[in-house]
Amino acid sequence: MPLVPTRRESTGAAVNGMPMVPATRAVLAGTARSQSKPTDIIYDQILAQIEPALAVRLTRPELTDRVERLVGEVASERRLLLNQQEQQSFAASMVDDMIGLGPLENLLRDDTVSDILVNGPRQIYVERRGRLELTELQFRNDLHVLYVAQRIASSVGRRVDESSPMLDARLADGSRVNVVIPPLCLRGPSISIRKFTRTFLDFARMIGLKSMSPPLARALEIIAYSRLNILISGGTGSGKTTLLNAMSGLIDPGERVVTIEDTAELQLQQPHVVPLETRPPNVEGKGEVAQRDLVRNALRMRPDRIIVGEVRGPEAFDMMQAMNTGHNGSMSTIHANSARDALARVENMVMMASVNLPSRAIRGQIVSALDVIVQVERMRDGTRRVTEVSEVVGMEEDVITLSNLFTFQYEGENRDGTLKGTFSGSGVQPRFLKRLEYFGLSSEFMKTIAAAGEGK
Repeated sequence: MPLVPTRRESTGAAVNGMPMVPATRAVLAGTARSQSKPTDIIYDQILAQIEPALAVRLTRPELTDRVERLVGEVASERRLLLNQQEQQSFAASMVDDMIGLGPLENLLRDDTVSDILVNGPRQIYVERRGRLELTELQFRNDLHVLYVAQRIASSVGRRVDESSPMLDARLADGSRVNVVIPPLCLRGPSISIRKFTRTFLDFARMIGLKSMSPPLARALEIIAYSRLNILISGGTGSGKTTLLNAMSGLIDPGERVVTIEDTAELQLQQPHVVPLETRPPNVEGKGEVAQRDLVRNALRMRPDRIIVGEVRGPEAFDMMQAMNTGHNGSMSTIHANSARDALARVENMVMMASVNLPSRAIRGQIVSALDVIVQVERMRDGTRRVTEVSEVVGMEEDVITLSNLFTFQYEGENRDGTLKGTFSGSGVQPRFLKRLEYFGLSSEFMKTIAAAGEGK
């Protein structure tokens, strides 16, 4: 069944559920008058001959094969010199535009890429091994970027346009997407993609990546297994969720775990996990389900542990309440620059819940709820490291006191540009030692704290 050449602009046809209106086809095709590259002429000619309704009925290999034939025919008619490899590459890029995310498709398939950052049509950055790199890939124009953004929005039943210029969504593989378009974004549409990690990083691999030392890794394993309440803090892209995934691997398979996230990223290995995800408002601004609603509902689901992907608002109050009412071993993450800053942020978030409690009472709740704060950081060499493990000890007057159990001591730089340092144990006996005795792990934990000078 050949592709039917047609000049008809079918407004009812759709690609992946999104109408391909004449304006959208013009975006993809561009105008031959304004393009100088021979491939742009082929691009324009082929898209003018392809019926979208037929394209969406074909499998990717079938569509690629037919587009390759059309590329050869148009190149021959125009007397453009393209070898077989160039024709195949060009056809693949056209198919990506028609049924995928255009220039981003290859980056989404590249396992070494962790973040994709589109700053308008001419700038596409990626993050590899913790460092940003500018790629040679480009979009055709601003409208081409907008078309890709609209395709992402339509796949999740949302829209992005001048009346709704921001979008938070998730791709089919679980990757998080944020879109900002003009007039909010001044240099053309911006797309930020945090790719979903398919590989599970356990503590052994983190030791190999020098994110932590063996004694520190064993201490974190004991903390997670002994059902202490844990808060993981750090900056954007510092590895908070990755560490949370690793620590959740120590949860007993017999426990019932309820996870709450804005965008599902956790990869728990236990058999009894109930994942919950928030829901944004619809086009009319209704139907929103916030994290706080899910935390409250989770308390009625008979959980052994509650794991909140990230605390960022008034749900912090309900999370503290859950930790104080028998749900030991609960975990969460928070954006903060240090363990001390994390406590201040939690306090501010509890106040956002419109709770008429004095500051001292709020801090008392925090002290009763939290046992350990783990600080992670993405350092300038791209390595993500655990820089601080602190115990929430108690209160002195109106101030919450912390005790550092482990710290990363920076010692300099290696010849290859990587940073070197030592994960040091303080030797201080933690307040939660009795809890560790209940699990028979107190003496082993003290040995890990006493071990200093590891992890250079």
